[in-house]
Amino acid sequence: MKIVVSGGGTGGHIYPALALIREIQKENKDAEFLYIGTINGLESKLVPRENIAFKSIHITGFKRKLSFENVKTIIRFLKGVTDSKRILKEFKPDIVIGTGGYVCGPVVYAAAKLRIPTIIHEQNSVPGLTNKFLSRYVNKIAICFEEAKNYFPGDKVVFTGNPRASEVIGKDGIKGRLSAGLSTTMPAVLIFGGSRGARPINEAVVKALSELAEKPYQVLYITGDVHYEAVKKEAELIGSPRNVVIKPFIHNMPEVLAGIDLVVSRAGATTLAEITSLGIPSVLVPSPYVTNNHQEKNARSLSNHGAAELLLEKDLNSKSLVNSIDQILLNNEIVKEMKVKAKKIGVPDSAERLYSLMRQLVKEKQK
Repeated sequence: MKIVVSGGGTGGHIYPALALIREIQKENKDAEFLYIGTINGLESKLVPRENIAFKSIHITGFKRKLSFENVKTIIRFLKGVTDSKRILKEFKPDIVIGTGGYVCGPVVYAAAKLRIPTIIHEQNSVPGLTNKFLSRYVNKIAICFEEAKNYFPGDKVVFTGNPRASEVIGKDGIKGRLSAGLSTTMPAVLIFGGSRGARPINEAVVKALSELAEKPYQVLYITGDVHYEAVKKEAELIGSPRNVVIKPFIHNMPEVLAGIDLVVSRAGATTLAEITSLGIPSVLVPSPYVTNNHQEKNARSLSNHGAAELLLEKDLNSKSLVNSIDQILLNNEIVKEMKVKAKKIGVPDSAERLYSLMRQLVKEKQK
């Protein structure tokens, strides 16, 4: 099978794509891949590192306000469609899948016009402009949150979950704890705000450090590279609590997550896929700065089912943060209940579900 994957802009679009590719490679050694992205996007660095063939087109996103830039974007889109058709005709894929970001627009649209089977994968509970546009042309729409189905033609929607959920299964949590400098005997909470960190979460944690130092649990606190030095200095001023491990970034997140009892984080789709797949309770502080406030809607899909506690950023401070952690982590019954509810939402076989949908479309085309 020859497969074209397109997705870019943020890790939330790229990591699920790479997780899907890795799953297919395990099952089908003969599968051939071509990834189409933008040359300036994060995908241009991440994809070649995985030894996946990569080609780029030039495209930008629409401004939400009236702007002359949008005229340029339309011109770039049309050229992107032409370039994508040329690339697709050369590669001759059996199927094309878009995992989000504006680069998918011309690529998936071109594939649909060439009558190549197409899928878009929507990670969030509220879709972005590109996937709303593409939903009219694609064969199938794979979703990760039931709430997303209301935005798309019902006959095209298939619930698959996020392929990143499959990648965290079967990891060694003890090894993950030791790699992060955590004890293997105390309950552990992981606090992070995404790869770059989140200033409001960092500020709340820094102010709570002296209180956290007295707790019967340990904290792994990921600051993000930008904030690390400032946070480290603050921790040193109060004597660097022994039960608080501070790091700028961790590269083995699936392994570390496997050894964690509670997560405090933003509500990005990839993070939620990972923690529900593992059945980890969470305190979610959704970013209010994202399009359509989709992170709050993502978070509510867990909190409404008892799998997470929702803590809005406007209510976040050192006291509310510590209270939220204590209410869960210091009560074994609550931890057990939330684990069951989180796992019930999780889709650990999501990569296989998406690959199965791809095989189905290819088979239908060949009839």
